[in-house]
Amino acid sequence: MCSQNSVGRPRLALVPAHSAAIVCGDQHSGEQVLQAFGTSQGGTRHEDIRFLTGKGQYLADILPEGALHAVFVRAPVAHARITTLEVSAARDMPGVRAVWTAKDLQDAGVNGSVLGATLADRRGGKGAAPKRPILAEDTMRHVGEPVALVLADTHAQAQDAAEAVELDFEDLPVTLALTPGGPTLHPEAPDNVALDWELGDEAATNAVFERAAHVTTLSVRQNRVTAASLEPRAALAQWDGTRLHFAFNGQGVWTMKRELAKLLSLDPEQVHVSTPDVGGGFGMKVMVYPEHVALAAAARALGCAAAWVADRGESIASDNGARDLTSTAEMAFDAENRIIGYRVRSQFNLGAYNSQFGQNIQTALFSKVFTGVYDIPAAHLQVQGMYTNTTPVDAYRGAGRPEAITLLERTMDMAARELGLSPFALRAQNFIPADSFPYKTPAGETYDVGDFSRLLSRAQDLGDVKGFAARKAESAARGFLRGLGLSYYIEAILGDDTEGAAVEFMPDGRVKLYVGTQSNGQGHETVYARYLSGLTGLDEALIDIVQGDSDLIAKGGGTGGSRSVTVQTTATHGMVVQMIAAFAEFLEAEIGSGPVEFEDGIFSAPGSNQRLTLSEAVALARTRGAEGLLRHERRVKLQGRSYPNGAHLCEVEIDPETGALRLDRFLAVDDFGNLMNPALAQGQVHGGVAQGYGQAVLEEVIFDAQGQLQSGSFMDYAMPRAADFPMIDFESVPVPSLNNPIGMKGCGEAGTVGALAALSNAALDALWDNGVRHVDMPLTPQRIWSWLHAQSG
Repeated sequence: MCSQNSVGRPRLALVPAHSAAIVCGDQHSGEQVLQAFGTSQGGTRHEDIRFLTGKGQYLADILPEGALHAVFVRAPVAHARITTLEVSAARDMPGVRAVWTAKDLQDAGVNGSVLGATLADRRGGKGAAPKRPILAEDTMRHVGEPVALVLADTHAQAQDAAEAVELDFEDLPVTLALTPGGPTLHPEAPDNVALDWELGDEAATNAVFERAAHVTTLSVRQNRVTAASLEPRAALAQWDGTRLHFAFNGQGVWTMKRELAKLLSLDPEQVHVSTPDVGGGFGMKVMVYPEHVALAAAARALGCAAAWVADRGESIASDNGARDLTSTAEMAFDAENRIIGYRVRSQFNLGAYNSQFGQNIQTALFSKVFTGVYDIPAAHLQVQGMYTNTTPVDAYRGAGRPEAITLLERTMDMAARELGLSPFALRAQNFIPADSFPYKTPAGETYDVGDFSRLLSRAQDLGDVKGFAARKAESAARGFLRGLGLSYYIEAILGDDTEGAAVEFMPDGRVKLYVGTQSNGQGHETVYARYLSGLTGLDEALIDIVQGDSDLIAKGGGTGGSRSVTVQTTATHGMVVQMIAAFAEFLEAEIGSGPVEFEDGIFSAPGSNQRLTLSEAVALARTRGAEGLLRHERRVKLQGRSYPNGAHLCEVEIDPETGALRLDRFLAVDDFGNLMNPALAQGQVHGGVAQGYGQAVLEEVIFDAQGQLQSGSFMDYAMPRAADFPMIDFESVPVPSLNNPIGMKGCGEAGTVGALAALSNAALDALWDNGVRHVDMPLTPQRIWSWLHAQSG
């Protein structure tokens, strides 16, 4: 047996980095910690060959022969009362198997509301919770809202039948305002205010402002964007007479399982949800959407398989939108330029209904980092969520944290200008000191570690800030305006702070690792297999990652909020520690009388010359009939969140004749703690910065005054291209987290969180000498040209 510690439990000792060793015994911290061979080492991705050779199995690739094809009839206007919805002609068309309306759903016993969380309201009670019907009932409230579902033998037949549905309506007044008032969308929300939410001590914060030596005020508009994932949303529903199998390209299967069971009045055991390969999610694919429920209900009623694959225009019209808010920040300084107070007022767009997390994004999630990396003693945040006749708004890469950091970092830049200080110096003066951690923010978050001055100093050196004046002069000589932009962000990994991992040893020698997250293209198969191999010495090529199946994995937190690798490897770590201890106890009787050690992938015992790899120990256990050793699982709970942070520095050139902006340099100096795989981390930074650039410079979902979508295709909605980017430089400056045994911090959203303010600040810096004092995203040529010419008259 392993030797016992003071509380009578076996412990596994800490070993040096880059050595996979578990030794029974005590350690001063009492923690069980195991370091993997592969931590912070590169290598090719397992997934790449499959994806690059066209062998990925996406939703559209797994449709069974004979599956019916679904097409949705969608609202053509933003707000109207339905007067006629006649589907008999469509039902009689060739190949059509069903045409469903809200009444058909109700006749099938499906009359619930699509999931939408609500928060506590400062006026008392909770935010509004109007019903979001699965198919529009008597009223259509946004362009693209599903009104009817057509199922036919082929997609073309379904499309033809959808066009034959007779839909007449009486127009109702449209509201798009992010201010209270206007035509009421829901009686539950007078003046269309769904939620009025606050955080912090308003009285104490206001008192601080009374004695401020200087106050900077800035309003920032966050443009609405759409996720535009490479693979549009899609789903497949199959009913075998007793059980529903629902496959969809999402970011986790368990919420979908729960909601389908509830809305279809099924026992949870009657619902099996799975996810194949997913071509991008970015938060938009986390949610349960009306289309999912309608498709599942119809497939059950028909007793068949039915599939829906959205096209791009349908996606832009019906996928959850993102951002879409206006915020005003006020920052109070004392006479020594120290921040003494910060208050924010925001009004954000929920769209026509609550989406799954809609009320959370610009409130609870925004608040996690709304004071950023600064030592601010008093802060208050007040937020109103508004209903409008637009597609619902929800999570998108960063989900509230990019919005908070953009506002804060643009305010810091403006304050530096007003105070006559360098933006670097003002930030450094107000950073939370490195010796002040753990640090509790006004929002109640406890940052575990941080060394912000170190990262900022490194960014100044790598970014050659001293040489900027010369580069600006060189640009001017060519007729261009050059600007330098800085943003120092902090992020909070979100989502479920518990996760499970299980390993199963198969008779053929392969190993299955069951995980509760869901890859959307990040490289999970690589990092998880490599980490397990590094911990145990198992052959990485023999490890299969099992994900996205509610029958095989009872519970999981899915993917979102930069949680995946942190929580999943923590769970894997805990499971391996438990597994090795179990094998050590088993092997004690097999290879020696002393305590069995596991180091560098080898079990051994003092006084014995026997050495066994884990694979050999598994084979021995199978021979001895020790079946309990062939599968191990464990759930863990993180001690706390981790808080990735870093300095983003960029330079842009602007052509004053056309307003065109060109990104010339971009540097990200990031603290992600201990990296699992540097190449994958760098890829996440590159992708995040690219999406941030898209929002900052190009992208915007636009509705006209009647709520009609004006940017419904890639002909109208501008997306970034490879030619828009220089090489995005990245350096890791790790300050390991104390809240997980690996010391890591999530990196999936950080690039976007930091990029928006850096790019906006760079653009304003380029335009400042020409009299421009404010910019808002997107930084399109037409808008920049207009700002310049407004100053020149």
